[in-house]
Amino acid sequence: MPKRGGTLKMAVGGGSSTNSFDPTTYDDFVMNDIAFQYANRLTQANAKGVIVPDLAESWEATPDARVWRFRLRKGVNFHNGKPLTAEDAVWSINLHRGKDSKSAAKALLTAVTDVKAEGKDVVVVELDGGNADLPAIMADYHMMILPSDLPADAGVGTGPFVKEMFEPGVRWAATRNPDYWDGDRPYVDAVELSVVNDPTARLAALRSGQAHMINRVDAKTISLLKRDPNVQILRSPAWAHYTLPMHCDKPPFDNHDLRMAMKYAYDREQMLTQILRGYGSLGNDTPIAPTNPYFNAEMPQRTYDPDKAAFHYKKSGHSGPLQVHTSDAAFAGAIDAAVLFKENAAKAGITIDVIRDPADGYWSDVWLKVPACYVFWAGRPTPDMIFSTAYAKGAAWNEAKWDNAKFNELLVKARAELDFDKRKAMYAEMQTLVNTDGGTIVPVFNDWLDAGTKAVKGFEPHPLFDFSGHKAAEKVWLDEG
Repeated sequence: MPKRGGTLKMAVGGGSSTNSFDPTTYDDFVMNDIAFQYANRLTQANAKGVIVPDLAESWEATPDARVWRFRLRKGVNFHNGKPLTAEDAVWSINLHRGKDSKSAAKALLTAVTDVKAEGKDVVVVELDGGNADLPAIMADYHMMILPSDLPADAGVGTGPFVKEMFEPGVRWAATRNPDYWDGDRPYVDAVELSVVNDPTARLAALRSGQAHMINRVDAKTISLLKRDPNVQILRSPAWAHYTLPMHCDKPPFDNHDLRMAMKYAYDREQMLTQILRGYGSLGNDTPIAPTNPYFNAEMPQRTYDPDKAAFHYKKSGHSGPLQVHTSDAAFAGAIDAAVLFKENAAKAGITIDVIRDPADGYWSDVWLKVPACYVFWAGRPTPDMIFSTAYAKGAAWNEAKWDNAKFNELLVKARAELDFDKRKAMYAEMQTLVNTDGGTIVPVFNDWLDAGTKAVKGFEPHPLFDFSGHKAAEKVWLDEG
């Protein structure tokens, strides 16, 4: 049986001094973890990646999937005592839809024409076309439901923990919400989250007992950790993946042959064995994982081929070094991955200059700004969500600045198609377009590798995010006696 009490201490990588409670700004793990501790969404993905109720107890759609009604749970209050209403949900969803919104979730909501309250308990979402994935969109980590009478960055929600203090990029502390609506959880009395972007420092915090849990464990340290009798590895096979996007809208990567040279110069097998130590699976320059039901299994696996890389590089006409940026902030082992790629590319006559950037500010100052850099992506419940977020024309997080007319056309058609086989065929074609024309290298899919002391009980693996889908603080308990 779960044991109550104690303060769960977490040392987490993926934070910055620019962090904010405003859900339109969430871009890394620290704020995602904090968000799931203090707030909820209408829906959520369970441990199998299936969309299930959260603040919405049920939902239904018209036969053409253009109008959706989400019925809210009754008796749910925000931390300040204000009852949850449909107006709060409408306001929260519209935060991401505004003309000036910079939210990455904006791209997921482009088909939404209206969001309105129907009484106090029903939220109605109207679309310009059918979308079978709308409940999954409402589970996106940006879509937190907040009180409409407070600023978006107030840090007040309906979640399992109530804010005590928050210092961006440094620390978060919260106490158990005694009025939490979801059963008996959470089990711990309080949670303290420290931002520790350096992987070595996180490891030291765990082994010294300063932290009960850490994320982003570097795979090369697993053998060391397994020898520690007080430590457990918390592994989750996942749809998460690493990327190396190349900006397609300007030189040098607007050249298709140069992009192909980079793709053939990447040794995916070596990255899987040397960087991930086997804790993952091969990528094929598409964000759809092999275990996803929409995966295109007919597409040939791209392999390391220095000769083909050299052919395309010569054809591109490029000369001189190419810069690739990396940082510990990207993912555990990102610096080693960049150095390994440099060695792989050199065998094809391609010179890579590895630029190591500081962790703080990597996501605000480097990602989306420089022509090529290492990035991690959490999994998404459906292909449409990752394609709309990171590959569609005009998407805020289109990290390769890629624009393919056929892809964009198929994206809209597939979204409205309710027949699985027809939809899968369209997604297969889209994966081929991303693989052959896109500017993003997807070398591997990584398992989530967290670690905890043996006192941590009740950890549940999750395919989409680390720390039990960002809900570890709510789900685990401590047995320290």
